[in-house]
Amino acid sequence: MSKKIKVALAGIGNCASALMQGIKYYDANSNGKSNDSIGLTAFDLGGYEPRDIEFVAAFDVIDSKVGKDLSEAIFAEPNNTVKIANVEKSNVIVEKAEVLDGLGNHYRGKVQVSDKPPANVAKVLKESGAEILLNYLPVGSRQATRYYAEACLDAGCAFINAIPVFIASNAKWQQAFEDRKLPCAGDDVMSQLGATVVHKTLVKLFVDRGVKVDQTYQLNIGGDMDFYNMLDEDRLEDKRVSKTSAVAAMAPYEIPMRIGPSDFVPFLDNEKICYIFMKGRYFGNIPVELDLKLKVVDAYNSAGVMIDAVRATKIALDRGISGPLESVSAYCFKHPPVQLPYSVAKSNFLEFVEGKKER
Repeated sequence: MSKKIKVALAGIGNCASALMQGIKYYDANSNGKSNDSIGLTAFDLGGYEPRDIEFVAAFDVIDSKVGKDLSEAIFAEPNNTVKIANVEKSNVIVEKAEVLDGLGNHYRGKVQVSDKPPANVAKVLKESGAEILLNYLPVGSRQATRYYAEACLDAGCAFINAIPVFIASNAKWQQAFEDRKLPCAGDDVMSQLGATVVHKTLVKLFVDRGVKVDQTYQLNIGGDMDFYNMLDEDRLEDKRVSKTSAVAAMAPYEIPMRIGPSDFVPFLDNEKICYIFMKGRYFGNIPVELDLKLKVVDAYNSAGVMIDAVRATKIALDRGISGPLESVSAYCFKHPPVQLPYSVAKSNFLEFVEGKKER
């Protein structure tokens, strides 16, 4: 069993930046102890610590990042998340990838696409020794996500899908990874304390306490390129399905709801503000309403979850487990193969890490 987890990144945006900085932050602040686990399920997860994640390849299409060392590219515009750590030179050069549908109309108006020739992703994955490819492409990148999934199948690389394009939750792709004896996890990363996990937990609480939920909505605004990209409404279909299905699965009846990104506010930078409204009835048909506002730095809200997902996927590789990782996906993602209440998902995840659950 290799102690290092060799990871490739597709999409060097704010989330990739937060992930790399977070790994450096925990390495610098651990002092050899395993109790600094804020934001992580555990500092040591199945024998792996955050510092064991090693980035060996990276792909993007934007001129400000392609051809740069990965440690430099994570801070290049239009990235705008806060800085929490200095990241030393990685000696990993960001490769140009195929654009396909990776950039929407709004996004293209803000960035310059690199004129370098695209690399052969499968070849780079093989030559770098990457064990896991982490997909951080912009929302709506259906063709591009499938392209990377195919490259993983060709290269013998596990696939973690952080965006709302359905791979790990799609029967065809599940079988494809099963056939190649490779694991996959996803889809659409669940933030540590983000809008969807809060919303689904509240709906489950209402239901469990006997409150009939009559209607609910979740509106999200932000100021980074993720939100600017989502001004293209045609790129949002899978995102709305992913977020809505996660919340809807918490009730045994249909609830009228509207969930999804609502606007781009430039001065918010990488901050995300969520508004959740719930209306229902309890004993005696008495009405109850809930209004909630949640404000987070978006990229870091998913970084700890992704560190857990990467380590758990490496555990699957070590054990020769293939196909969709149901426990990992239910705990770490919004649109997993099997939707579960958060408490159950966490319990299953820990049992998987301990070897008590097969997948």
